Amino acid sequence: MTISSASGGRSSTTFGNRVFLFEVEGLRQSANTDALNYPIRRSGSVFLQVPYSRMNEEMQRLSRLGARIVSIRPLGSAAGNGTSPAPATVTADTAPRPAASVNGDQSSLAPAQATVMTQAKDKEKEKAIPVNTYRPNAPFVGHCLSNEPLVGDGGIGIVQHLTFDLSGSNLRYLEGQSIGIIPPGTDAGGKPHKLRLYSIASTRHGDKLDDQTVSLCVRQLEYKHPETGEMVYGVCSTYLCGLEAGTEVKITGPVGKEMLLPEDPDANIVMMATGTGIAPFRAYLWRMFKDEERSLNSEYDFKGFAWLIFGIPTTPNILYKEELEEIQHRYPENFRLTYAISREQKNASGGRMYIQDRVAEHADELWNMVQDEKTHVYICGLKGMEDGIDQAMTTAAAKQGVEWSTYQKTLKRAGRWHVETY
Repeated sequence: MTISSASGGRSSTTFGNRVFLFEVEGLRQSANTDALNYPIRRSGSVFLQVPYSRMNEEMQRLSRLGARIVSIRPLGSAAGNGTSPAPATVTADTAPRPAASVNGDQSSLAPAQATVMTQAKDKEKEKAIPVNTYRPNAPFVGHCLSNEPLVGDGGIGIVQHLTFDLSGSNLRYLEGQSIGIIPPGTDAGGKPHKLRLYSIASTRHGDKLDDQTVSLCVRQLEYKHPETGEMVYGVCSTYLCGLEAGTEVKITGPVGKEMLLPEDPDANIVMMATGTGIAPFRAYLWRMFKDEERSLNSEYDFKGFAWLIFGIPTTPNILYKEELEEIQHRYPENFRLTYAISREQKNASGGRMYIQDRVAEHADELWNMVQDEKTHVYICGLKGMEDGIDQAMTTAAAKQGVEWSTYQKTLKRAGRWHVETY
């Protein structure tokens, strides 16, 4: 049956005809039965017409009565005149958020309802993350737009900033994701080279802000063979660092969900990078602070605090130095920049200054920050850098009688501790 009185006599045009049909089970049927403490009977479905503005109130009332909401359906143009509802069904997992919780405050909802809404929101967010649009067996063939050096005179090694044209593709990505590059040719066994993953160094809009490009920060891998002593160069990194503008490139992805930024514009973002681990953080900082980028993101106006601790061997190796220092100059209240220049600076013991030494210097401050639920920590760079960071945080947490390894697990479960090392 349909009970129209749930609308409280208001017009079905409330909130522009946003009226919903609740299908409910277990609703007590009269004042007499409501006064008794008998177990709630499953009496079949009851249908209630509820304006959007009263959904929160009605959910609470139904919860108090012990009823279970089976589904919520938006009524069509015939809503309120006793005709059948529109065929589309909104289940409890995808129910529209009531007006009282539009800003994320679900404290007035029953626990089960709040959980359902949170789960629904998480599912929708998960679906919105682009993953594997292009796979290794069917990559997108783009081409190189530019290939610019990032290491200054006197610096160590070769690091390049590459931008690729995505015109004609469906490849979309988010800050913190990676793409794969398949180098041409075959390996020693005659098989095609496998793809290599690289963190994206541009925002979702690309360096040209036209949604048609993606950029990478690539260091040429080189090392001495442990037996022969010969120099060995990475296949894909050497290919990319020598790439000429106009050259075709096989691109896969995007991939990755570990390093995504929180949606909260008031969040605190702590970034710890070594070398090309700066790539995702460049994307974050552009999204947060670049004027042209901010104008494209009406839904994200960063007002939090961002702190980058960046480890590099020499000053000429500070990748994107001018960009970083410009942001620091323009937004001193919202962005803090700390270098650890290993071959030029000394740590407290007189040795080389590495990123873990900087973290140790500021460990008490960082410990205080991570206790704030708005703080997210991101670590990106060479594998092994986490050990020194954990050691410093262990000492800071112990001052308050907290075991860091245990506390860190709670941060990971809360999605506030992010690591991507290689």
